[in-house]
Amino acid sequence: MVRYAMVAVLMAAMAPAAAEAQSEQQQLVDRSTLAAQQMLNDRDGTDAQSVLRRARAAMICPQIFRAGFLLGGQGGSCVLVARDGAGSWSAPAFYGMGGGSIGFQAGVQDAEVMLIIMSDRGLNAVMDSQFKLGADASATFVDLGGGVEGATTAALRADIVGFTRARGLFAGISISGSLMSSKSEWNQAYYGRPLAAQQIVVGMEASNPAADALRQVLTRYGAQDQVVAAPALPAPVPLQAGPRSAPIQQQPLAAPRR
Repeated sequence: MVRYAMVAVLMAAMAPAAAEAQSEQQQLVDRSTLAAQQMLNDRDGTDAQSVLRRARAAMICPQIFRAGFLLGGQGGSCVLVARDGAGSWSAPAFYGMGGGSIGFQAGVQDAEVMLIIMSDRGLNAVMDSQFKLGADASATFVDLGGGVEGATTAALRADIVGFTRARGLFAGISISGSLMSSKSEWNQAYYGRPLAAQQIVVGMEASNPAADALRQVLTRYGAQDQVVAAPALPAPVPLQAGPRSAPIQQQPLAAPRR
C-alpha cells in the first residue's frame, strides 16, 4: 500500500514538469510560426518565398542569441519540417543550434534564422546526429534587410539557403560552422512517444494539431508552382435539321397574249 502511495506521489510530482516541458515546446512552435510569418512577409521576403517554393524542407530558429567580447558564442532552439511529394508539410521535429567564434567582438545580438533545405542531401545532412552547418552540405546565407553573406542567384545551387534577420550591435550574424543536434527528449514530450527526427519529418509518423498554424504559414507562402489546366471547352451542340421545305413544282409558263 505504501509503495502504491509513493508511486502516486511521484506521478503527481512529474505531471507539472511534463506540462512545463510541453509548454516550452509549444512556445517554440508558436514563436517559429510567428518568425516564419514575419520573415516571409518582410519587404525583402519575396526572395525567401521564391526559394521556399522549391524547398524540400525548412528549419526555423525564432531566436538565435549571440553575445561576445573577445570570445563569442551563439545558440538557440529550432524546429525542422519537411514536405512530401504532394506538397504537404510534416509536423515539426526539435533541434538545438550551438557554436562559437573567435575574434574581436563586442555586443549582443539576437536573430531569426530560417534554413531552407533544397535537396535530399541537405535534409539528410541536417538530420545527422551532429551536423555542422556549411561543412556537411553546401550552404549560402542572405541577411534580410542587411548585409548579404550570399546571393539568391547562387542560393539555388546550394543544398541549404539560410535567411537571417538580426537585431543588435553586430553588423551581421554568421551561423556558418554552427552545430545542429536533435532534441529527442523534446520530440518524445511533444508527441507522447519516442520518435526520431526522420520518423517525424520524412516518415510523417507523428502529428500534433497545435502545430497546424506553422504548417499553414509554410503552405501559404511556399505553395509549389502548379500548371493550371485550361478549362475544358463544352462539347459543341449538334445542329438539328430544320423542317424540310416542299420541293418547288415547276409550272409551265402561259403563252403571251397578243
